[in-house]
Order: sequence, then structure tokens, then C-alpha cells
Amino acid sequence: MDRQKLIGTGVALVTPFDDNRNVDTKALRNIVNHQIDNGIDYLIVLGTTAESATLNAEEKALVKNVIVEENRGRLPLVIGMGSNNTTALVDDIRNTNLSDFDAILSVSPFYNKPTQDGIFAHFEAIAKATTKPILLYNVPGRTASNIAVDTVVSLAEKFDNIIGIKEAAGDIIQAYNLIQKTPEDFMVISGDDMMTLPMVLGGGQGVISVIAQGFPKAFSDMVNLGLQGKSQVAFKIHHKIAPAIEMIFEQGNPAGIKSVFKHLELSTDKLRLPLIGVNEDLDQRLKNFIETFDYSL
Repeated sequence: MDRQKLIGTGVALVTPFDDNRNVDTKALRNIVNHQIDNGIDYLIVLGTTAESATLNAEEKALVKNVIVEENRGRLPLVIGMGSNNTTALVDDIRNTNLSDFDAILSVSPFYNKPTQDGIFAHFEAIAKATTKPILLYNVPGRTASNIAVDTVVSLAEKFDNIIGIKEAAGDIIQAYNLIQKTPEDFMVISGDDMMTLPMVLGGGQGVISVIAQGFPKAFSDMVNLGLQGKSQVAFKIHHKIAPAIEMIFEQGNPAGIKSVFKHLELSTDKLRLPLIGVNEDLDQRLKNFIETFDYSL
């Protein structure tokens, strides 16, 4: 795979539900086109933002098929495949038709809290199970364990198909150490919307974002300006959109971004338990932000 395809702004797509909390395929198609029409570079299918933990096998297949069909090859697609059961995940990867996808995004094992050797062995098994490019996903706030820099370096050096990491530890020093110590062609991608621009300016290759699917033009422009080293203009956009970043995560993800989509009239704001929608106060603040957001350079 040409790694250049994954430079820039990727978005972790939500799964929209109708009022009965069934997958809303029409809304999903609208959301996909909203990204493509506004400068997003690639799409992540069935990541954690998609509430994939609450989707059954039939629904996951439906979501994949709708996105692939609506995308029509216009943007690269990355599929989320992660588990804290390594054997089951390896079987899933081997038995899934991945021909429509350019890469796999795989979250570090959650809840089990493996050692660094355990994390290495987990991703080693995944790397040996497929020839598809793999992006590691480090998000300690959800997994309860951090993928150490040395572990990432070892994986990057040993396995050619481990091509990058979505880094969402919220630690800019760790992010910069990853950029410095991993092989030159290894991709360090922000998984934290608020830290995206500092990471890009420090040598990162872009972002896999939540906020960008609500404000794709503004956020992707910011990332592209950062990649060009135009920090002053890029930070103007960052400061404009930063309040929305704070708000969409205030009461959990994807509750905030689904509220944004409701006000953009792209989908409902329905989620599946145990997640619930944002409260009235936050919903109104997001509505006010959307109505007053002035994106101009």
C-alpha cells in the first residue's frame, strides 16, 4: 500500500441510528458523502467511535457494505479490528474479506492489562495473520494500558506490515519520542483532536479524528496547513475549533459528535446503551457553536 494515502485527515465514522436505534443506512450514506465532499483524506470503518461493541455481526456487515458501496473507491478505507482475545481476533482477520480495505486499525488489548511483552506478542500474532498494512491504536484511557515507545519501535522494526500508530495517549512528549525513534517511514498519526496540530508540526503524518467528521473542511484544512509548515494560519483554525473539540468529548464519545450531526441534519443523535445522549445544556451549546462558527482564513 502507498502510505501517502494515509497522510492527512482520516475520520473515525459513527454508526448513525434511527429513532428505533436501528442502523440508519441513508444517514450513513449522507455522512460518508459529507466527508468526501469536504476534503477528508480517508475513512475508518467500524472503529470504536462507530459503537462497534454494540453491533452484531449482521449489522457490522451492513455498515461495511454501505460504506464501501457509497464510497465507490473515492477514498482509502481503513477497517477497525481489535480485541482483547488475540486468538479470536486472528481468526476474525483470517476469515474476513479485506479486499475493499487499505489497512487495519487495531486497538491495543483492553481490560486485560497485558505487559509490554504481552502487547508485543498480541500484535506479532496479528502481523503474522495478514499481509494487510496495520496501524496500531494506543488509547490508554480506554484500554487501561499504554503501548510503550520501545514496544512500538520493536514492532515497527520487526514487521514490515506494521506501518504506523494512531497515538492517543494524550502525552505530547511520548508522541514526539515516537516520531523521533521509529523508522523514518513509520507513520505517527494523532488520535487526539486537540493535540493534532502540535503533533503534525512535530513531524506526525496527520490525524484519525472525531471532530473532523462534523467540521471536515475546517479541520482538514488545518491539518494540511500544518503539514505544509504554515503554523500561524493553522493555529488560527485550531483556536476557532478548539471549543467544539472540548465539548464533543465532555460527555463521552460519540455522544457529542452525534449531537453535532443532529444539528447539521445528517442523522439523529441516538446511541445504544450503555451510552446515552448529551444533556440539554451541552446539546444547546453545540447548537450555538455550529450556528456561530465562522470558518474563514
